[in-house]
Amino acid sequence: QVQLVESGGGLVQPGGSLRLSCAASGFTFSEYAMNWYRQAPGKERELVASISADGRNNYSYSVKGRFAISRDNAKNTVYLQMNSLKPEDTAVYYCSGRHRRGGYAYWGQGTQVTVSS
Repeated sequence: QVQLVESGGGLVQPGGSLRLSCAASGFTFSEYAMNWYRQAPGKERELVASISADGRNNYSYSVKGRFAISRDNAKNTVYLQMNSLKPEDTAVYYCSGRHRRGGYAYWGQGTQVTVSS
């Protein structure tokens, strides 16, 4: 049973912060690159941040300097710290994982983030 479960979403005012978590099970987490995607209404799914199996991070230009991805292999969990949130960050955020050698990707069901005053 492979499972990715996102949590931590909610309603926040512009300029606020949230930390998303993704708990993984059913595969060798430490061998997988982990990613955060988001999808807003009427838009395609967008890659936000990624972290490789050995801890190398990268980010989309739209969130660089505001968001930070991290992982805790002992807890089989990947995080997305989101600061200085903007209304355009409103979306469903999805966690995914892909083995470092490539191939099939696993996906969670998503968590809603709404940034509004």
